[in-house]
Amino acid sequence: MEIGNYVGALSTFKEAVYEDPHMVLSNWNTLDSDPCDWNGVSCTGTRDHVIKLNISGALLRGFLAPEIGKITYLQELILHGNNLIGTIPKELSALKSLKVLDLGKNQLSGPIPREIGNLTQIVKINLQSNGLTGRLPSELANLKYLQELRLDRNKLEGPVPAASTSNFPSNMHELYATNANSTGFCRSSLKVADFSYNFLVGSIPKCLEYLPRTSFQGNCLRVKDVKQRTKVQCAGASPAQGHPVVKPKHLSKAEHESKHEGGSKPAWLLALEIATGTMVGSLFLIGIFTAIQRFNNKSSIIIPWKKSSSEKEQISVYIDSEMLKNVTRYSRQELEVACEDFSNIIGSSPDSVVYKGTMKGGPEIAAISLCIKEENWTGHLELYFQREVADLARINHENTGKLLGYCRENSPFTRMLVFDYASNGTLYEHLHCYEEGFRLSWTRRMKIIIGIARGLKYLHNEIEPPFTISELNSNAIYLTEDFSPKLVDFESWKTILERSEKNSGSVSSQGDVPNSLQARHLDTEGNIYAFAVLLLEIISGRSPYCKDKGYLVDWARDFLELPEVMSYLVDPELKHFGSDELRVICEVITLCISPDSNGCPSMQELCSMLESRIDTSISVELKSSSLAWAELALSS
Repeated sequence: MEIGNYVGALSTFKEAVYEDPHMVLSNWNTLDSDPCDWNGVSCTGTRDHVIKLNISGALLRGFLAPEIGKITYLQELILHGNNLIGTIPKELSALKSLKVLDLGKNQLSGPIPREIGNLTQIVKINLQSNGLTGRLPSELANLKYLQELRLDRNKLEGPVPAASTSNFPSNMHELYATNANSTGFCRSSLKVADFSYNFLVGSIPKCLEYLPRTSFQGNCLRVKDVKQRTKVQCAGASPAQGHPVVKPKHLSKAEHESKHEGGSKPAWLLALEIATGTMVGSLFLIGIFTAIQRFNNKSSIIIPWKKSSSEKEQISVYIDSEMLKNVTRYSRQELEVACEDFSNIIGSSPDSVVYKGTMKGGPEIAAISLCIKEENWTGHLELYFQREVADLARINHENTGKLLGYCRENSPFTRMLVFDYASNGTLYEHLHCYEEGFRLSWTRRMKIIIGIARGLKYLHNEIEPPFTISELNSNAIYLTEDFSPKLVDFESWKTILERSEKNSGSVSSQGDVPNSLQARHLDTEGNIYAFAVLLLEIISGRSPYCKDKGYLVDWARDFLELPEVMSYLVDPELKHFGSDELRVICEVITLCISPDSNGCPSMQELCSMLESRIDTSISVELKSSSLAWAELALSS
C-alpha cells in the first residue's frame, strides 16, 4: 500500500474534527500525497507507511473517524487529552499491527467494542477518564501481549471478566476460579491495570489480586478492604447475574403489625379517610376539567423554564402544540440506525454535525445535530428550535433541500433536523476536490447557476414571509444525480442561538414570545452578495478566499467589465465555454457587488436576466457532450 493511500483516511479524521483551537492540523494539506511531515504523523524510514498518529493535549473537538482503521500498519494511536465525543469505532480492530491505543481523557461514550479483542499485538490500552458504559468485553482476554490496561473513571458495569466468550463458565464460581485452565485476564500478562471509579460489581478475580488495591477502588465490588461506592450510588448498578438490585423494604414493628391487622381501624379514622379521599378526588376532577377548558381556549403547552438571568425566577413559555403537527418526528433510535450509529459524518462546524443515512425502506437522509449541552438549553432555545422546524418545513421547491422531519428527545439530549439527501455531494466538492477529468462542464455549471437563482428567487420572492440562507456558499449547495442544485440551510442553528440571545429578555411575564418568522434576520442583500461570489466561484473554479491570493471578488474586479479580458475569469480546466453566457453572468455579478443608487436588484430580476440569456436545454447539453467526446478522441 502506497503512502498516498493513507491520505484519504487521515483527511477523514481531520474532517471529523470540527474544532482545532491550537491549529495542530493546520499543515494537514489533504491535496498532498505525502502526509509524513504532517503534525502528529510518523512514518517508516522509507516513508511508505504511516506507523504513528500522536496528537495529545490539543483539545480537538470532534469524532473519531472509523476510517482510521484503514491505516493498516499503524502501531500507535495516541489521542490523549482531547475533547473527542461519540463512540469508539469498531473499525479500529482492523489495525493488526497496533501496539498502543491511548484515547484517555476525552469525552467518548458508549460501550468498548468487542472487536478490540482482535488487536492481537496490542501492549497498552488507555481509555481512562471518558464516559464509557456497558460491560467489560470478555474478548479483552484474547490480548495475550497486553501489559497495561487503564479503564478508570468511566461508567463501566458488570463483573471483571476472567474468561473469554470462547470458554465462558457456566456459573459464577467457575468465573472466579483459578486453575491451570484459566482464561481471560487470568491468562493475560497484565503488569499495570486500573479499573477504579466505575460501577463494576462482583468480586476481584483471584488471579488479579497481585494488582494494587487502589486499582479496584470506587466501584460496587464485594470487598471490605477496598473503598467502594455507597449503596445509594450503586443502587442502579447491575450485579454479576445481570439483574437489577431490588432491596426489600424493612418495616418497623408497628408497620408490621398494621400490615396484618387490616380490620382493626377505628370508625372515626375510617370516616376521615373516606372524606379526605372524596375531597382529593373532587379536586382532581376539577383540575382535569379546568385543563380541558384551557386547552380548548388556547392550544398550547405551558412549560416552566428558568430564566437565564436568575435561577430563582420562573416564567411560562407557551409553545403551540399545533405548530409541528404536520412535521414528521423521528426517534433518536431511528436516526442512529439510519446513520450507522452516527458514524457517517459528511460535514461539521462548531455548532453542528451532519450525518448521512438511509431510512429503513425510505430515502437517503442528511441529519444535522445541534452541538449544545443540555444544561445550556433554555426555554427560549426550545421555542426557537420548534419555530425553526416549522419555518423550514414550509419550504417546498425543486432547488431547495426538503425537510423530512426532526428529532427532539431529552434522554439523551437530542435536537436534530432531517433533510432529504442529494446524493451527488456538494458543489464545493465538484469545484475543488475532484480531478481534472471529473470537473463540471460549462453546460452543467450553467444549469447549476440557473437552479441556484431559481431557488433563491423562490425563497426571497415567492413565499411569505421570505426565507434567507444563513450561510450561502458552495458547501450549502447539494447536487442531485442529474446535477440539479439544492440549497440547504445547515447553519440555521446559528440563527437559533443568535436570535435566542438577542430576544431572551423580550419574553413578557405572560409568556408571549416574538414570532420567530418575523424575528428572522432577513439578510436578502447578504444572500445576493453571496450569490455573486458563488457565480465567480462556479465559473472560475477558484475558492472565495485564498491565503496567498486574497478574496476572489477583489481579483475578479479587473476582468468583470472589460470584454477583452473577461475570459480570464473562466476556469482554465474548461476547454469550451459560452462567451454570451459569460457576459451575462459578469453583468449579474457586477450588479450584486456594486449596486447603483437604487440599491441591490432582487433575485427575481437577477433570475430573469439569467434565464432569458442562458440556454440549459437538453440539446445544448448534448452538444457540449459531443464536443467533449471529440476533444477526448483527438487527444488520444
